[in-house]
Amino acid sequence: MPNFWNNLSKPIFALAPMEDVTDTSFREIVAGISDPQYLHVLFTEFTSVDGMNHPKGKVKVGERLYVSESEKKLLKQKNIKLVAQIWGNKPELFHKIAHEISEEYEFDGLDVNMGCPVKNVVKIGCCSALIDQPGLAKEIILATKEATHLPVSVKTRTGVKLHNTEAWIAHLLETKPAAIILHGRTQKQQSDGLADWEEIAKGARIRDQINPDTLFLGNGDVFSAAQGEELITKYGLDGVMIGRGIFHNPWFFNSLCQPPSKSEKLRQLLLHTKLYEQNWEGKKNFNQLKRFYKIYTSDFLGAGQLRAELMEARTYEEVYAIVNTELPLL
Repeated sequence: MPNFWNNLSKPIFALAPMEDVTDTSFREIVAGISDPQYLHVLFTEFTSVDGMNHPKGKVKVGERLYVSESEKKLLKQKNIKLVAQIWGNKPELFHKIAHEISEEYEFDGLDVNMGCPVKNVVKIGCCSALIDQPGLAKEIILATKEATHLPVSVKTRTGVKLHNTEAWIAHLLETKPAAIILHGRTQKQQSDGLADWEEIAKGARIRDQINPDTLFLGNGDVFSAAQGEELITKYGLDGVMIGRGIFHNPWFFNSLCQPPSKSEKLRQLLLHTKLYEQNWEGKKNFNQLKRFYKIYTSDFLGAGQLRAELMEARTYEEVYAIVNTELPLL
């Protein structure tokens, strides 16, 4: 299979994988309100190779890889690529699960998570902990590449306690990944402080020297497409990945000249709720959906009161009733 990364128009924009956020419902919402020229790649939630290897855990963990038929149709229509992100610390399991995902699912690529900073994950030697284990990290990437026909990318950070960008990126480039996405913080920083784009630039220059064919994207504190384009140009990158910025503006990847109206925001809130109900009723807790409601209920008269009512809702039906009061034509 061709490496889709090489066929993307630049600058490249991607939505970051986020735990309990980038499920099929939210991805469909984002893709639906985005312009294809501003959104090129979506990622799944983090998927554990250990969990996928466990007979009893595979069904539950596999939900993170679920792609609804409506999302598949939309992504094909807009030519937006979808990458499955996997994590763990055992090369043999990466090999096994990468092969299974490639054969049983319809993804455009695989991404190895070497950036998640969550302490209980790092404590067991996974994700950003691998930055201090470059030998094992390279084994994992090579095992993944060996098992799949899909392009393999790596999302990572600049270091564990301190920046170690140049040495770490040089190690990764030995495996010739299709793309590297570098978050400009260390593991210790978590989400604190500002992302260091000078460190991201250091990684990109090492890429230029060692393997120019590997695409290089920056990640951290990008809150608008215009800002993303400026960072790409300033630091000599191929693209950017957006994480928390999507919570400030779900229309991030849209070329709208004017902010979305109250009506448009509430229509998307309803659609998101309906998709979540269709995809997850009886499987996921309804209350998980509420984290999204604040992104649709802002910057209009009465937004705070409406948001408070939605936070008290206990069922999908209550949400529909509350919003339809605001949008009687629906």
